[in-house]
Amino acid sequence: MCSGKCSRCIAGTLYPLVLISIICNIVLFFPGWNVKYVKEKHVTEEVYYMGGLVGGGVMVLIPALYIHMTGEQGCCETRFGMFLSIIFAAVGVAGAVYSFIVAVVGLDYGPLCKVGDQWIQPFKDSNITYLTHSQLWTECVEPKKVVQFNIGLFITLMVTSCLQGLLCAIQMINGLVGCLCGPGKEEP
Repeated sequence: MCSGKCSRCIAGTLYPLVLISIICNIVLFFPGWNVKYVKEKHVTEEVYYMGGLVGGGVMVLIPALYIHMTGEQGCCETRFGMFLSIIFAAVGVAGAVYSFIVAVVGLDYGPLCKVGDQWIQPFKDSNITYLTHSQLWTECVEPKKVVQFNIGLFITLMVTSCLQGLLCAIQMINGLVGCLCGPGKEEP
């Protein structure tokens, strides 16, 4: 397989992962599927870092588009084009790492929720991990099931960003091979 064809495969796989990251980040703004929490600023701070939208979204989409073009016949199929794909793929890795870090921090700190009369992150400084003790989840009265909501979406962002980082790292190796050996010729 030539490095150009490999680039197209990598880019084609990155597109749905970018979409998943963007959707997860947007959905995190609406815990309990309600807009009132974002209006009242009762959303976990890590959501505002936009790891899925900026990191796993834009910072991976731009490299995916370039990597796709690198694989297209007649467009950027030179050694220099493959070299540039290494740089773009590195940006993608950086975006995936950013998305991963934000998701890990969001998962570690837990959701912002109403406990009694206060809006706090009850699990942020806890000695017990709330992830393995589901009985602690009832501390959050509002929004309903916000703990499960945050866990599901932040874990999805973590998995997605790991896959994005892996694919971009593979493209960096593919770009290096294409840069050193040439992008290769596709058979008719």
